[in-house]
Amino acid sequence: MDDTARDRTARRPDRILLTLVGVVVVLVVVALAVVFTRGEPAPLDGESPAGVVQRYSKAVIDGDSTTAQSYLTDAAKSRCRGAYYGEPAPARVVLVSTTERPDSATVKVSIVRSSQGGPFGPSEYEMEDSFALLKVAGTWKIDQPPYPLMACTDVPVKQ
Repeated sequence: MDDTARDRTARRPDRILLTLVGVVVVLVVVALAVVFTRGEPAPLDGESPAGVVQRYSKAVIDGDSTTAQSYLTDAAKSRCRGAYYGEPAPARVVLVSTTERPDSATVKVSIVRSSQGGPFGPSEYEMEDSFALLKVAGTWKIDQPPYPLMACTDVPVKQ
């Protein structure tokens, strides 16, 4: 084997290695772009039970109790008993299922709470609960929200 053939053989692994590194870098850049451009979830139809729950939950998490209360029935507003203290605030709400009937609906959600403290760092707790909705004058209103998402809290959830 002459020196020219040896040089070509020695350069081939370098090119393969550079190609593999280039592919990995491109994949990392694409993955980061996807993560950072996800944005918020698409808004659901505001006339549907799930859309009402989505808008209500966002208002509660953002601390906008005036907007949140606009999605409640009069009976639900009258049941407010003050703020709930001592539990981690909801961080997000995820739709699980919707059951719609002519004049009522049930929207099942997963409520995720986050806690910053603890010996092992931040932690999350997830629970499933349901919203009870009634059709009032042709519009869906929340008659019974889950207690972690009551709009009558005195302190905004997001601080």
